[in-house]
Amino acid sequence: MPEIELSAGTVEYTDTRGSGETVVLLHGLAFDESVWDRVVDGLRSDFRVVVPVLPMGSHRRPMRPDADLSAQGVADILAEFLERLDLRDVTLVQNDAGTAQLLVGVRDERVHRLVLTSCEALENYPPGVQGRTLQALSRVPGGIFLLLQSFRVPFLVRLPNSLGGMAERPIPYELVRRWYGPLLTDRRIRRDFTAFLRSTRKDTYLRAGRRLRGFRGPALVAWGAEDRMMPHETGRRLAALLPRGEYVEIPGARTLVPLDNPEGLCAELRRFIKESPGPRRQDPAG
Repeated sequence: MPEIELSAGTVEYTDTRGSGETVVLLHGLAFDESVWDRVVDGLRSDFRVVVPVLPMGSHRRPMRPDADLSAQGVADILAEFLERLDLRDVTLVQNDAGTAQLLVGVRDERVHRLVLTSCEALENYPPGVQGRTLQALSRVPGGIFLLLQSFRVPFLVRLPNSLGGMAERPIPYELVRRWYGPLLTDRRIRRDFTAFLRSTRKDTYLRAGRRLRGFRGPALVAWGAEDRMMPHETGRRLAALLPRGEYVEIPGARTLVPLDNPEGLCAELRRFIKESPGPRRQDPAG
């Protein structure tokens, strides 16, 4: 994978390097770029698709010990990533985590379109039983290490209060091993993960929600129709906060929309991008 050295550390990423508009896909907590593989395949013929591996637990390159790994700190890493690759007028697509929201009104000059798919927002942070459990255990010495051992057992992973509750279809265990391998084998990755969890502030996305009112670009909120972790009402409220927001539901999908129904998500992304031309197409002279 290509990688880039940022102020917080080295970030890996995938880049299809297509000639079309740029779509940047963002994963959630303890996932990596592979959660987007089928969406990348569905978009790469017409778009340049970029997927950074953010330091949220499934990254393979540990960050510097003094890196700010709070939710806002990770958003700042994303902003620096966009700047260093000189990505402009991007369609920023977020799943599970709320990182993309934290750029709005702060460092969003490179974002033309915003797409939020089943993600933490407003009061739902940490989200669901899973999120609250992680946050609580991060404050208990050894708590995260003990919890992570459950991901060695496929049966436990499939339980509703674990990854099983985030997907409509069973998640292949080889993906789970890929996502949780760094956490299980590298104490520096566990250090980064724990730092992120311990920095949780309950009002993080309430404050971000107030800034969403100032985002003037096109926005799509695409929620998993079967989501049990991220309330549908939260998605509808996000769409209402965004001045040009639109709310749709992706059938047959829970929180992990890119895994459950990548074809449905790709169709909505293509429609949305087609119906909201980018600045360059609106102003050829520019």
